[in-house]
Amino acid sequence: MSDNGAIESVVLAGVGGQGILLASEILAKAAMIAGNDVKTNEVHGMAQRGGSVIGQIRYGKKVYSPLVARGTARVLCALEQIEALRYAEYLAPGGLVVVNSQTITPVTVSMGAAKYPKDVEAKLRSVFPRLIYFDAGKRAVEVGDIRAANVVLLGALSTGLDLPMEAWKRAIEDSVKPKFREMNLKAFDIGRSCA
Repeated sequence: MSDNGAIESVVLAGVGGQGILLASEILAKAAMIAGNDVKTNEVHGMAQRGGSVIGQIRYGKKVYSPLVARGTARVLCALEQIEALRYAEYLAPGGLVVVNSQTITPVTVSMGAAKYPKDVEAKLRSVFPRLIYFDAGKRAVEVGDIRAANVVLLGALSTGLDLPMEAWKRAIEDSVKPKFREMNLKAFDIGRSCA
């Protein structure tokens, strides 16, 4: 259970197809394995069309709602860099932000109706004092599959939570097909080394 008995809140944000749902499932299972009550909520939006996706996970001794209130998330993890800025208001003061440096151009930008912000890394660094920012896709390729970027990011965000390593490892093993277990366990370890 969480060390101090408090409710811990985590927000995962990204774009449809990046693996937010699997990452949310692994985090929720790790929290349950560690003995916590867990509630989750996912908002898919236009996920199938590359739209914004958010996962909310809350755990502790007793959790009554899956919804993370603005300003209360201990960790915010973004699988696409602009999504970190979009959901910044959820982060608690002093909270940890883990961001994949990947850029996914929204349809509105590719159509010319909007512009992708410039100097995103500088904006992120100015908004988030506790920022872990790296190319998770590049690191996932080291284990053989760029699709493991979500688990690489989970590894990095795990350093900001009080869940034991055994719980994380078991949650990964329980959540992925046997043929992908070893790859995902390695991806998780790589992510921890990036934090």
